[in-house]
Parts: sequence; structure tokens; C-alpha cells
Amino acid sequence: MTEKVKVVTLGCEKNLVDSEIMSGLIHGRGFQLVDNKEDATVIIVNTCGFIDAAKEESVNTILDMAELKQTANLKALIVSGCLTQRYKKQLMEEMPEIDGIVGTGDFDKINHIVDEALRGKKPVLVGNPVFNYDADLPRLMTTPRYTAYVKIAEGCDNACTFCSIPIMRGAFKSRSMESIVAEVANLAAQGVKEISLIAQDSTNYGTDIYDSFMLPTLLNKVSEVEGIEWVRLHYAYPGFFSDELIEVMATNPKVCKYIDMPLQHSEDSILKRMRRPGRQKDTRELVRKIRESIPDVALRTSLIVGFPGETEQDFENLKQFVRDVQFDRLGVFAYSKEDDTPAARLPDQVPDDVKEYRANAIMEIQREISNIRGGRRIGQEIDVLIERYDGRSDVYIGRSQFDAPEIDGEVFVSNAKLNIGELAKVRVTHSYEFDLSGEVIA
Repeated sequence: MTEKVKVVTLGCEKNLVDSEIMSGLIHGRGFQLVDNKEDATVIIVNTCGFIDAAKEESVNTILDMAELKQTANLKALIVSGCLTQRYKKQLMEEMPEIDGIVGTGDFDKINHIVDEALRGKKPVLVGNPVFNYDADLPRLMTTPRYTAYVKIAEGCDNACTFCSIPIMRGAFKSRSMESIVAEVANLAAQGVKEISLIAQDSTNYGTDIYDSFMLPTLLNKVSEVEGIEWVRLHYAYPGFFSDELIEVMATNPKVCKYIDMPLQHSEDSILKRMRRPGRQKDTRELVRKIRESIPDVALRTSLIVGFPGETEQDFENLKQFVRDVQFDRLGVFAYSKEDDTPAARLPDQVPDDVKEYRANAIMEIQREISNIRGGRRIGQEIDVLIERYDGRSDVYIGRSQFDAPEIDGEVFVSNAKLNIGELAKVRVTHSYEFDLSGEVIA
């Protein structure tokens, strides 16, 4: 009997790419991929272990899936991803429901793990956390056919004191430019129009294999692939955001005028404790330079509140920084004390209720800013990638180049007959909380 396999993906887009490759390998092995967990004889849970909430979700999902051994057809439960890379011993000792484990650098061996688990062997394969990507690896996309994520590097060398990613994903390792462009060309041949380039630290791309910052060159090469309309960049580390990169983003029409640049904080004393590059004056100057060169740019950042030692004055200053800089998009995380990170050992840990209050306060400020920034687009003509149709309201719903998939707002388009996956030129007529509406320009 052919095994029926379901892959459950938790966490970030980088995990999603890993799951798509595992799905491709499983499909190539002759197993049947299924959507319904009740039908599955094998379930693979690709976990996230970034912060406490993600770890809790991963554990709860594993336990939920394990119940299917009693209530449905499940024979083998495999766990992969960041949680396994970091806690393989604890998982196998404390969760006997797990039948096999594979780490972040070994998931190309997923078929072997499945075979061994089905034989009752309880395999554990967790070695070097860095995976060497190859464009020839099979991949079954789970995103809509017109958009896809492409990893350009793995791991991270920045050693921020709060972050466990180097523990789980290893040192920074770029993919070759040829491998990336080949994968993009393959995706374009399948109908993909939007490519989102992702890495933990995309601006550092190429320094390890080309001895130079090669992200500007990569953006240009990817944009030359026939069929690609948008090239979107994620997780641009501010310390390596060069003038050359700004110029490419300003002048290349296929590169989205969208920058996701996690800053984490504004205050110099906190940035120093976090071991982040530069100081507030550097950030303000970089933002000024970006907006001067790319006037229409959408800037997204993420912040951490409640970092050890963050005082009330630090928090007040952070609020003022958010008001001053006026980011188009902003996300906030309450600091999570991660095992084996330097920040976990710092004094002056902030109480959880204070962290939660501070996160909510920042988001209240940002909500008003986002509405104001969105309102500035009224009257503009923008391209919108159409994603779905709402028959009840008779509107098409899509995204502009200023909105990343699953993260940012949407655009509602009326009075039109459009196709899913096409780009439509739209004049913005209204703006309301995080979203825009408009009509197609004939």
C-alpha cells in the first residue's frame, strides 16, 4: 500500500521552502501527499523554535498529530526543523509519540527517515544545521502558482544576543548565484510572476563565497529572468545596506519598492546590549537616504520591546522614534528569553506584563501611522497582483508591490473582470486600516 503523507509547516517562509522540498522528495519517492490529516499514514511536522510562543505551538501541534495514531490512520510521526535541531535529545526522551527526527541540515534525507520510522527504528538524523541547496532538488510549491519564495542563504553570522537562529541554522552560507537564478528560471517556467528572495540576513549575500556584497548583482540577474514581474527582498540587515543596493532598488523596475529591514530597537544602549550594528543616528540617516532615493518606498521593520535593561525612558524614546520615522509597516515582538543566548543571562529582565503592555502601546501608535501612510496613495496608479475574487462583494483582491504575501495589506479592486495571477493597473480611490481600494485603469 502506498503511504499517504501530510507535511505540516510551522514558522517562517524559510521553513515553508524546506517543506516544499521535502514534499518534492516524498512525491518523487512514490508516496502520496494528502491535505487531510485524517487520511495520512505518515505526518511530518516541520517545526519552528525561534521564540517561546513558536516552540509551544510546535509542541502542541506534535501532540495533536500524535492523537491520530488512536483516532485515524497515522503510523509514523516525523518531526523536522528548528526545534529538532536544538532539542533533539529532549524531544525523543520526553515525547515517545515521535517516531523519527530530522534536523535543518539533513531534510533531504527525509525519505530514509520515513522508511526507517515505518520499520519502527526511531531514526534521528541531526548533524550540521546548514543545508546546501541545489536548484535540481525537486520542489512542490504550496504557495499560489504566481508567487514563490527562494532562499538565497542559510544561517547567520551576526550573533545578536537575543537570537537563537545561529544555534538552530548555523553559520551564514550563501547559495551560488547560478543555483538561485536556475531555480528562479524553473519557477518562472511554471508561471511564477513574483519572487520573494529570503535569508536571515539577505544584505550579507555573497560575502562568504564571492568575498563581496553581491545582493545588488543578484537582484539584477533575477529580474532578467523571463516571466518574472516582481522581485521582492526580505530581511535586509541595516548594517550592510549599501548605496549600491539603494541604487538598484531605485532604478530596477522589477525590484519591488519594498524594504523589510528589522531594526529591533532605537536606543543606543539597548542596541549595544543586543549586539546590533550602528546606532540610532545611523538608522535615521539610512532611512533618510532610502526615502530620498526611492520616494515611493514602503518601509517595514520589526522591534523588540522588553529587552533586558529596557527602562521606561528607553521605551518612551522608542515610541518617539516610531512617531518620527513613520514606518509604513511595523511589527513588534515582546522579548523572549531564549536558552543558550547571551541575553538570557543579562540582569534586569523585564516582567511579562510590562512587555505585553509595551508591545500593544507601540502597535497603537503604528496603527495610526499606517493609516496615514496608506492614505498618501489615494490617487496614485499602482500595479496590483490579483489573488482572488470575492463573489459576494463582486471585488477582486490582490496586493501591490508595497505589500508582501501573508504579511501586509491588500487591495480591493471593483468594476473589473480580471484573471487570478495577473497584474492589473489600478487607481487608488480609498484607504482604510492597512488596506486600499481602487478601480482598474482602462
